[in-house]
Amino acid sequence: MSDAMIRVPSEVRDRLAVIAESRGTSIRSLVQEFAEATLTDEERRERAERTRAYLAEHFGVEVSDEESAAMGRKLRDAFAGQQDAAA
Repeated sequence: MSDAMIRVPSEVRDRLAVIAESRGTSIRSLVQEFAEATLTDEERRERAERTRAYLAEHFGVEVSDEESAAMGRKLRDAFAGQQDAAA
């Protein structure tokens, strides 16, 4: 695996260093973890479609676009609440 240099402002680098240290890891590992865990919009749509298909096939549940959007909002709100509580 070859390395690549990513230029970021020093404030961002310093923030990444603090986060990495608090997690007992390196900036390199932190950035790699972020890249592996972060989905693109297309990947999220594909995952949602696979989930809908699975629910329909295995449980006979059809999820509408409205239901899916509402659940997405609930999950985002819950995640934001967790982030606020941790801060």
